[in-house]
Amino acid sequence: MCGIFAYKGPKTNASELVIKGLKKLEYRGYDSWGVASKCDGEVSIYKEIGKISDFDFDNPPPECDLKRECSLAMGHSRWATHGGVTVENAHPHYSTDKSIAIVHNGIIENYIELRNELKEKGYKFESETDTEVIAQLIQEYKKDNDIVESVKKAIERLEGRYAILVMCADEDKLIAARRGSPLIVGKGEDEFFVASDIPAFLEYTRNVMYLDDDQMVVINDKVEFFDIKSGDKIDKRVVEIDWDVESAEKGDFPHFMIKEISEQKDTIARAINQDDEMIMKIAEEIKSAYGTYIIGCGTAGKVALAGSYLFSKVAERHVNTTFGSEFPSMQNFITDKSLVIAISQSGETADTMEALEIAKKKGAKVLSIINVEGSSMDRISDYSIYIKAGPEKAVASTKATTAQMAILTLLAYACADKLDEGKILLVDTASKINDMLNPRYEEHILKLAKQIKDHESMYVIGKGMNYPMALEAAIKLQEVSYIHAEGFAGGELKHGPIALIHDGVPCIALVSNDETKHEIISNAIEVGSRGGYIIGVSPDNHEVFDYWIKVPDGGNASPIINIIPVQLLAYQLALLRENNPDMPRNLAKSVTVK
Repeated sequence: MCGIFAYKGPKTNASELVIKGLKKLEYRGYDSWGVASKCDGEVSIYKEIGKISDFDFDNPPPECDLKRECSLAMGHSRWATHGGVTVENAHPHYSTDKSIAIVHNGIIENYIELRNELKEKGYKFESETDTEVIAQLIQEYKKDNDIVESVKKAIERLEGRYAILVMCADEDKLIAARRGSPLIVGKGEDEFFVASDIPAFLEYTRNVMYLDDDQMVVINDKVEFFDIKSGDKIDKRVVEIDWDVESAEKGDFPHFMIKEISEQKDTIARAINQDDEMIMKIAEEIKSAYGTYIIGCGTAGKVALAGSYLFSKVAERHVNTTFGSEFPSMQNFITDKSLVIAISQSGETADTMEALEIAKKKGAKVLSIINVEGSSMDRISDYSIYIKAGPEKAVASTKATTAQMAILTLLAYACADKLDEGKILLVDTASKINDMLNPRYEEHILKLAKQIKDHESMYVIGKGMNYPMALEAAIKLQEVSYIHAEGFAGGELKHGPIALIHDGVPCIALVSNDETKHEIISNAIEVGSRGGYIIGVSPDNHEVFDYWIKVPDGGNASPIINIIPVQLLAYQLALLRENNPDMPRNLAKSVTVK
């Protein structure tokens, strides 16, 4: 949630660099944006409502002063939490005396108490946000302290999760701190970047340093990290990121979503290119654990549920699944003999992070399946498996989803002592996806999208391993097409949901050539008999299908294959309904607030 970017260095176009960085972080928030720059001994702020991608730096509005030369600037693209989408609520925020500027990602839970305290002391508030109290607190403490100590004292008063950047008019410093929300420092040649996510500065440096919880960093002509509670200095390791610049750009594709869908033929192959010894070691941990739990939020939660089916079918092993947000209610089952497997693209998902913190306190071992090396989940885990999907910038997850599924499939086969068999299956799956993803296939799905684009409700059914994918398919349709979509277990239709079916309502049936095939076809027939328009995603055609989308027979990897045409359908529906598939309304890519 929310994108943060800052620059400190010898270049004098810091504001322009910040604008470029924020545009690369727009997937994290696009309600409003703003930039604070330090020029001629003062901090100036410019902000607007709307998407920063619409801003032309070369032709700014007359009142915009972002072209002034400066070497220190910071910015923010907002996903609104506290306060509506207004210029006043956009970040950055000033202190009352306008000597301090701040940007913030997160939620300050005790902001009302702090706001009332500061109002009694005469501080004026211009916004409805929780963020503004931080700037005023820093001003209050700066009466008796330098800026670094003032930031530290203000932070000690905050309850909740935050990533903050601070600038002060009378000091040539950039100060950053975090608890629960990500912040990463990029180290260039005599210059530094601070951002919510690596793609923002990837074209300038691949060398990064990660802020951990309750840590702050002070950047002037050097970079120094501190523990907020003790004040002690911390030595930070510089990590080199192996992502390339091209992987974070759209290239010739009109949107990131279609680019990332198209990359799945490669990302699945990369995901399974793991160290066999490590995979087998983790498999032994799963087999020896007294209770294994797979958790995730949103799409990752559906992947976790699919994992439970995979472990049952392939390894004949029971694993528990729940959403990361619901894990606190299950914590009494966790012991020091438990294993918790957490799934997250970013490695920063707030609810999943909280679940891992609970698991660690209980003494459980933790495995994270993530896309970002060095992320918060990576650092808290006993083991990490990187899915190697490269940057995923569309809000609706596609390539990360199938890469996560591939990893769980690999682990299930490893637990059955059939790792080589699992690898062969997945290599074959990647090859089949390569053949499937072609312009003619996309045109076939576009034809369907044109037929159903005006419907306001649709349903997806699946059985066995395709049931979690029915849930995930519904999420994809909801996220980018804004069509009301629901996923159901096929056999549950007659227990209530079939009442929703009427003439012409689209219903997608996810079918595999396995033991569930005949039952899910029977469920589709039930829907068809009530007038539903049946869309079959299946290796074989069937007379009940009103529209057939052919998929390769994937065996135990069929959930990976079957979700891809629905991803394409969701994308095509978004375009036909004139939605931006990369930036769906009310959503942001990495949910780092609770």
